[in-house]
Amino acid sequence: METSHNARPDHRSNLGTHLDLYLKALNSANSGIIITDNMQPDNPIIYCNKAFETISGYRHNEIIGHNCRFLQLQDRMQPERNELREAIKNGKECRVEIRNYRKNGKLFWNELFVSPVKNDKDEITHFIGVQNDITDRKKAEHELREEKASVERKIMDRTKELVDNEIFLSSIIQTVRESLLVLDANYKVLSANSHFLHTFKVTSEDTVGVLLFELGNHQWDIDPLRELLLKILPTNNPVIDFEVEHDFPHIGKKIMLLNAYRIEFEGQYKDRILIAIEDITEKRETDRRKDDFLSIASHELKTPLTTIKGLVQLLQRMPPEGSSDKYISTLDKVGTYVDRLNNLITELLDTSKIQSGNIELHNEPFDVNKTIQDTVENLSFATPDYNIILSGNAEAVILGDELQISQVINNLISNAIKYSPGSDKIEVYLNKVGDFVKISVTDYGMGISPQDKAKIFERFFRARDIQKKFPGLGIGLYISHEIIANHKGTLWVESEIGKGSTFSFTLPIMKDENNEQ
Repeated sequence: METSHNARPDHRSNLGTHLDLYLKALNSANSGIIITDNMQPDNPIIYCNKAFETISGYRHNEIIGHNCRFLQLQDRMQPERNELREAIKNGKECRVEIRNYRKNGKLFWNELFVSPVKNDKDEITHFIGVQNDITDRKKAEHELREEKASVERKIMDRTKELVDNEIFLSSIIQTVRESLLVLDANYKVLSANSHFLHTFKVTSEDTVGVLLFELGNHQWDIDPLRELLLKILPTNNPVIDFEVEHDFPHIGKKIMLLNAYRIEFEGQYKDRILIAIEDITEKRETDRRKDDFLSIASHELKTPLTTIKGLVQLLQRMPPEGSSDKYISTLDKVGTYVDRLNNLITELLDTSKIQSGNIELHNEPFDVNKTIQDTVENLSFATPDYNIILSGNAEAVILGDELQISQVINNLISNAIKYSPGSDKIEVYLNKVGDFVKISVTDYGMGISPQDKAKIFERFFRARDIQKKFPGLGIGLYISHEIIANHKGTLWVESEIGKGSTFSFTLPIMKDENNEQ
């Protein structure tokens, strides 16, 4: 008996050692590896190795919970997608070469092997996907096909193309109403448009032939910017919205937004960097004044509104003798609209706090199952005409602000109700995906267009057709997005016009000191 008792810990220890070894092996692989859970709706990703993060450009918490199709963005008409769909539906192995897109939007070709995993009951529980970046091979194949063309024609076409490109580039640089610089491979300025010279009050002699980092009083000589620019030529990684606040010579203190791209022309023009510089000083000041106004106005409105709400509640509790039913119902309507106004002002205050960085998180461990159930029950009671269906089970503890997470769920369900005229069904689903909890809210309403999806979480954004039909300021989803981001999760939407929308978000599961998840 003692031998058996002592063997168990060793057996568990060996299992743990093997599991740790397997995970290390997967993370050491050059190929991207993912595992999806076929037992959950939409087959979400529950594991990815380091190579997959490198290939896709997404972080771990931006991958977990998504379906693999998120890598195709809007490029949904590829026949390989149907091939994959059929293989997964029939539980078959599959190999495809498919166009995918990194987080920065850059295309890469993916050689994808998909295999099913079965349990003892012969049920397909998971799928394993092995991914390899074959962009270079595809490029080589394309170049080989091009070499079969006529050499003479190729030379003539290329010569004409180079001349046209040079003329085209020069025209752009001079006519665009934005400061533009063209640099060579050594970051020396080859040309500057008139807008740049006018904005910074400099001459061509001060600029052309000078290193970017030596312009003016060395305002662009910033280590992080220099590091980003060094990556453009070898890797083609653009510099996006790099903000520089500086006391510039001749023009004073300004805030400039810098974007830099490699120019994709061939021949002698291929190693060029195009830099666009935008003065956002006034825009930033306007935004600051807007935020100040929102904060002050919201605070000033809150005080009298609180008094009005108290007086209405007093009248509701102590109605005058002989009050008619119409008097009581009118008073109830006043109370409802006061509550709506109070919620609106609260959202404006939350927006102001987020913009100023003063939003507070009261982090405490809480049972996410109970929080979701309580929120759904309260909304079901308040909206009896709608069937809010809750399914799934996470059984996890989250370290975060429970009230704020409840606010996000409340907002997503309220939006689902609001933008689903003609439909009375809302589905809420929660489950574990790896070391995260995923919560999804699905409606069968209007849907969201692809161009609106890209801006749906921006502050004050509202789709044009929604503005005409539904009241609102467009800040609820912005607040929800920031709350989830502050909790180290992600919030996203999948939607199709006329077929409804699914808003999903993930939250990291609290790690237990004795048994880390």
